[in-house]
Amino acid sequence: MDWGPWLRRWSEEWVSVAEERELEPDVARERWLGFAPATEEAVAAVEARLERELPPSYRDFLLTTDGWRHAGQFVWRLRDTSDVDWLSVLEPFWEESWEGEEMLHRGVLISRDADAGILFLDPDDVDENGEWGAYSLFSWRAEPPTRFPSFTALMEDLYAEFHQMRKPAGETRDLWDAEVERARLLALAGEVDEAETILRKADEFGRVRATVLLVQLLLLGDRHYEAGTLAGRLLYPSYAPDDFYTDPLFTEELLPWLLFQETLPGRNSILRTALYGEQQELRRALAVAEKAGPPTFGNPEFDALVRQGLAGDPDAVWPSVRAALAHWRPRTADHIAPIALLTDPVLASTLTAERGRALLSQPRSLTD
Repeated sequence: MDWGPWLRRWSEEWVSVAEERELEPDVARERWLGFAPATEEAVAAVEARLERELPPSYRDFLLTTDGWRHAGQFVWRLRDTSDVDWLSVLEPFWEESWEGEEMLHRGVLISRDADAGILFLDPDDVDENGEWGAYSLFSWRAEPPTRFPSFTALMEDLYAEFHQMRKPAGETRDLWDAEVERARLLALAGEVDEAETILRKADEFGRVRATVLLVQLLLLGDRHYEAGTLAGRLLYPSYAPDDFYTDPLFTEELLPWLLFQETLPGRNSILRTALYGEQQELRRALAVAEKAGPPTFGNPEFDALVRQGLAGDPDAVWPSVRAALAHWRPRTADHIAPIALLTDPVLASTLTAERGRALLSQPRSLTD
């Protein structure tokens, strides 16, 4: 990692969206969340204190900036060379509160101020490059420490968290928007694994279009729990894209699946959870759906072929659906998978993960 340019970009983006009350005078003036670089002597003093040589990525970071402000949304200050030390020395109550998490006993604390949480490194978890495992732990998440393979990976995750919650304009946002479009084309070309990898990362960076696309891949891939979690996000106006609740992708594909999902035994209702509160746009979409006729499986030619298959030999349903896919057309530019198939009980039981993947791997039309 070349820390200098990357941290400069992060700083510029953070300052561009910061509220006035958040801006310290020197940060506003210099547009820099860091500090002066640590000296070799200061880094060596940390290593002497720990009796360990610091991992390369963290050592280089300190030699770029001795400390950092606003690492993600919940860590307000990283420690500098003056006070990096063993977690058990600085904040021993974490080990007492999380019994059984051995890495807390041997962890090196690198965060100073955070929202009921800590960041630390594990010097006994070392890879072939000398990097130490890095961890974040927040008590309000009620989860064990989250591991990252290095300090660099931890900082990259915190940077993505900043983007997801603040959504700053700039080079990073534009890069991920371009990647989302590339993933859309890959998905339609049947390159589902590469598309999913890109969309997962773009979703981490808060690109909502990536979430819309990823939900479709997960649904047809029979990963309904994860898809439902992401779909639940899209049911809140503060997160959903503009005009999402009137978009045919929602009204004719996702909403019918959500309504069907409510009828299945043992499933938590994603819709019912989302409807707590006002949610006027979602309520209007539901009212329109109640007055509309039965949902279709897609464009007329595809819909007719699927219904023809359902009316015939039950053993021929899957071959019929697979053959019909050649005639499927997306309803909108962001429609990449025929998830309306999952609103029929027969088709929903027929489309196993393996068969869903077979459909996703089949190249599909680029035009609506």
